[in-house]
Amino acid sequence: MIPTFRFAPSPTGHLHLGHALSALSVWRAAEAAGGRVLLRIEDIDPIRSKPDYAAAIEEDLAWLGLAWDGPVTRQSERMAFYAEALARLDARGLLYDCRLSRADIAAALGENAPRDPDGAPRLPVPGANPSDPAGPAARRLDMARALAALGRAPLTFEEEGEGAVHARPEDWGDVVLARKETPTSYHLAVVVDDAAQGVSHVVRGRDLRRATDVHRLLQELLGLPAPRYRHHWLIPAADGAKLSKSRGAPSLRALRAEGFSRDDVIRALGPL
Repeated sequence: MIPTFRFAPSPTGHLHLGHALSALSVWRAAEAAGGRVLLRIEDIDPIRSKPDYAAAIEEDLAWLGLAWDGPVTRQSERMAFYAEALARLDARGLLYDCRLSRADIAAALGENAPRDPDGAPRLPVPGANPSDPAGPAARRLDMARALAALGRAPLTFEEEGEGAVHARPEDWGDVVLARKETPTSYHLAVVVDDAAQGVSHVVRGRDLRRATDVHRLLQELLGLPAPRYRHHWLIPAADGAKLSKSRGAPSLRALRAEGFSRDDVIRALGPL
């Protein structure tokens, strides 16, 4: 079986140096393993995802000298598969509707509420009443029921260089698996697509390492295979936070316009 890797950016802005680091890490790992790389556009956000950004992603990867295997997959074209996975979880009583806004959650839990690994208040919210009980609902995973359904077997994932790592999905609380504005979430879509595409190795940034806890839980609940993982270092911004589109990180297109070459970008990244 050919080792299969994937690069899966969101078309919500132009690629920057952090994306270049991730992309080159994926392609070099695939080359070392004698594997292939798939390109998946994670465009489930109907508001922020733009076709022009998706086209720019392909142009920037080509400029970096990176070619992928097979056609590009777009998550916006795979909603039926996510709905089927949700239905399977729902049939087991593992989902519930949640109409709570962020303000509702903050008011109900208070400033000292337990936080998930991303720093958001961790649900469930005992006794909270939604501000709009008739509005659209997100679908959340009932974490307590999901863990009970999993049984007592330890939940782990294979991290390159570390071996088996203990996963703690309970730290995330009742995660959203389908949002009010779109019928899926990152957590659900990524595990469904990795399994469908036969992805055997996931190489991505350290900021997503803790998300693997939720992904391993969903893989077990849905009977999906677990890839091997490698979470690479991140390029910090001047203030120490990770580079991001929202914080104005210079795009590869802007660097190219300033005269940077592909080799200049690779040298700027340092060791991969």
